Amino acid sequence: MTKFKAWVNAARLRTLPLSVSGILVGTALAGYYGSYDGSILFWSILTTIAFQITSNFANDYGDGVKGTDNEDRIGPKRALQSGILGRKELKNGIIISILIDIMLVLILVYQAFGLENIFYPLLFIFLGGLSIWAAIKYTVGNSAYGYRGLGDLFVFLFFGILAVLGSMFLYTKEITVLSILPAIAIGALSTGVLNLNNLRDFNSDSKANKKTMVVKMGLEKGKRYHYFLLLIAFVCVALFNFYAFKGFYILLPLIAFIPVFIHLMKVYKIKRPELFDPELKKLALSTFFLAVLLYVNCNIFL
Repeated sequence: MTKFKAWVNAARLRTLPLSVSGILVGTALAGYYGSYDGSILFWSILTTIAFQITSNFANDYGDGVKGTDNEDRIGPKRALQSGILGRKELKNGIIISILIDIMLVLILVYQAFGLENIFYPLLFIFLGGLSIWAAIKYTVGNSAYGYRGLGDLFVFLFFGILAVLGSMFLYTKEITVLSILPAIAIGALSTGVLNLNNLRDFNSDSKANKKTMVVKMGLEKGKRYHYFLLLIAFVCVALFNFYAFKGFYILLPLIAFIPVFIHLMKVYKIKRPELFDPELKKLALSTFFLAVLLYVNCNIFL
């Protein structure tokens, strides 16, 4: 494997559609309330992709240093684990990635708010800094929250609540009660993707003392927790559609749950952790598909 391919692998491109889902849904909600700005959408997508790549670099580094990525791990080889990228190289990559994040946050905040009202720019710069901190601290450091069973909470908040409501606010400068429902749905589905990752890595995480929710609950309860997350997402989207749309528009976003429920049936039958790996991509792409359908409903059909 070349250095370039190692960096591409460390960026984990397959995780990027999921990271963009919250931005698409927030933009969809803004369109539903009559607000849209192409430049905000462009910079929002670039910023969230940059955050995700920073998180992926940091996860590769943190798990590699702690020894969590070892011969027991299932899934794609990590850059540090494989030895193609050294600690110093990956750490420098994280620093450069953070600098890019900061630049993109400043551009996005300026595009959304200008300099007239200083409170909103400062608030979103703070939230951007918090997002960078969360991206790094998932696996890096002695107090990494991913090793204490808090990864699920942070994914729900940052991929769901903050991504959806925060991006909506960039356009509308307000948040509605109705918009909380799709934010919860995207947060629950994103947490489901993380839970699949933790189900897959149950054995290696247990040996490395990485106390994810699945390690704390066990495989069978981890699967039940997975069903709960996906059903909550379905209920929230169904309720949002019922209140927001009329006619056949109510049903369109629910099409995305057809592959989700097929995925649930497969998860129910899985007995060996390694078999969870193919389901990661399916759920992530289903979440992205849902975001696209909500965007179409709110910005094209209405």
